[in-house]
Amino acid sequence: MAHASDMIAGDIEGYLKAHEHKGLLRFITCGSVDDGKSTLIGRLLFESKLLFEDQLAAIEADSKKYGTQGEEMDFALLVDGLAAEREQGITIDVAYRFFSTDKRKFIVADTPGHEQYTRNMVTGASTADAAILMVDARHGILTQTRRHSFLMALIGIRHLVVAINKMDLVDYSKARFDEIVDEYRAFAKQLGLEDMTFIPLSALKGDNVIEHGHHMPWYHGPTLMGYLETVEVDEERLQHTPLRMPVQWVNRPNLDFRGFTGMISSGSVKPGDAIRVQPSGKTSRIKRIYTYEGDLEQAIAGQSVTLLLEDEIDISRGDVISGVDAPAETADQFETTLVWMHDQPLLPGRPYLLKLGTQTVSATVSQVKYQVNVNTLEHTAAKQLDLNGIGVCTLSLSRPVAFDPYKENADTGGYILIDRMTNNTVGAGMLHFALRRSQNIHMQHVDIDKQARGIAKGQKPAVLWFTGLSGAGKSTIANLVEKKLHAAGQHTYLLDGDNVRHGLNRDLGFTDADRVENIRRVAEVARLMADAGLIVLTAFISPFRSERQMARDLMEEGEFIEIFVDTPLDVAEERDPKGLYKKARRGELKNFTGIDSAYEVPESPELHLRAAELSTEEAADAVIALLRERELIACDQFNL
Repeated sequence: MAHASDMIAGDIEGYLKAHEHKGLLRFITCGSVDDGKSTLIGRLLFESKLLFEDQLAAIEADSKKYGTQGEEMDFALLVDGLAAEREQGITIDVAYRFFSTDKRKFIVADTPGHEQYTRNMVTGASTADAAILMVDARHGILTQTRRHSFLMALIGIRHLVVAINKMDLVDYSKARFDEIVDEYRAFAKQLGLEDMTFIPLSALKGDNVIEHGHHMPWYHGPTLMGYLETVEVDEERLQHTPLRMPVQWVNRPNLDFRGFTGMISSGSVKPGDAIRVQPSGKTSRIKRIYTYEGDLEQAIAGQSVTLLLEDEIDISRGDVISGVDAPAETADQFETTLVWMHDQPLLPGRPYLLKLGTQTVSATVSQVKYQVNVNTLEHTAAKQLDLNGIGVCTLSLSRPVAFDPYKENADTGGYILIDRMTNNTVGAGMLHFALRRSQNIHMQHVDIDKQARGIAKGQKPAVLWFTGLSGAGKSTIANLVEKKLHAAGQHTYLLDGDNVRHGLNRDLGFTDADRVENIRRVAEVARLMADAGLIVLTAFISPFRSERQMARDLMEEGEFIEIFVDTPLDVAEERDPKGLYKKARRGELKNFTGIDSAYEVPESPELHLRAAELSTEEAADAVIALLRERELIACDQFNL
């Protein structure tokens, strides 16, 4: 079966040991549709003799059914596994394949060429050391070629092979090869791509794939396999960069052992080295490097180890252990490039979870500075990012994190965004640099805190968050609740949706992005008012669960009370106190909640008021009763 079949038969243990210590290269193939990516990978698998006899038999049968090469074997079918791919003759999903030679092991990702599968290409490229960019010698540099080149430059792939394929269809012309090389070099200069190797080949016929062949005697460079076997892998480069080890786990099996476990993403470390832990900035020295097989004298990038320190310092999962002389940076605001991967658009101000290495924090995209047209490289204005959109944005985190610019270290500079409600990965990004303001703004300590202010007012601070459709009765109920609280001597403030839009939020419209920002601002104001010791009432439609969850997360446990004023749409529309539903039905009012903009019903509110079945007085009393039950107000102040 394999290239080492003789060794397998004679010395299986020796073969396995030799195989275990081979280096590993991860690379991708990309380019335009029908440039021959899948055929090339199939050829590599076939030539490396890593196919079983039943696989060869199956591919011969499939070639007759789905193939595009007549009676010859269609190597692309070894990779295009989805029925839709075979029927259309294209790659849709990322296909990963493994093969090896005497010198190295390989994992190759065959990525799709169509624009609508940009996110799939980014996924496949995120862990690659090198890329093979396929170019059809007949067609030259196409739009997809430029787009994938931009993405490779964006992701930071350092080694690029421009494989000019199908040379057999242009009579192995050196002039055509030189023409494409000159055109691509001029384009690549705009992107800052430098480490490029150009190889003319025929994936179908095998020329310059494994061996040079005799059709292109004018080419004296390496074969594709020769290049793949010798190119530097990123792990080797990272061994010579500053130490970074994101802490995955605090290992404390007993009172006498406290270690910090993780994979070293860059650099090297040995006992006695001085280290700094970010973001805290605390320092110590390495006492031991522990592994399952025993202590090490040195650990390098790519190894998973447990580090024991000489000092007892506080380190948690997500912290980054660095060399003391070249520590990771820390910040909570960044400029970043973000690739959006979800059907629902990115809305600035919406809270997401950000996973950077082993750190997970809350994050919001503050602003989309511009979107990049990956076909033309133009920068265009944008307020949001749609599926497969790529934009340069400002990013704000809930707390400082340790990081490196992505171009220096992908592990500590690359992140994903996760939807807080569904746990779906919705975006992937690359940190460029910390914003200067993140270094100049610090939390100021104050001696009088929220608890002291609440005691002075004789109450516990809280936020009563009324949510529901327009016309549901939120403002009416909230206003009556405030009157009752005020009459009982409580200190309150009512934030009403319409009133806030006359001042603080007068610059916002009613698009989804504006609604998100509207609630973000209101939530921050409510938090400040609660910090002042007040009972804050907010009456806003607040249609999205994500923003209501964001408001809840700003408060301490038990301080946020979500009150769902549940009024059926037909009842709210019949009331229509401001005539808004009539305008929406006539098409005069766009993005109106309940008509042409969604309202996401609360899943577990603290209080569910079925407003069509209750009078305003009964609804207000239900709110007061809940506050008494939770001991936010004194029970003897109301007669209910």
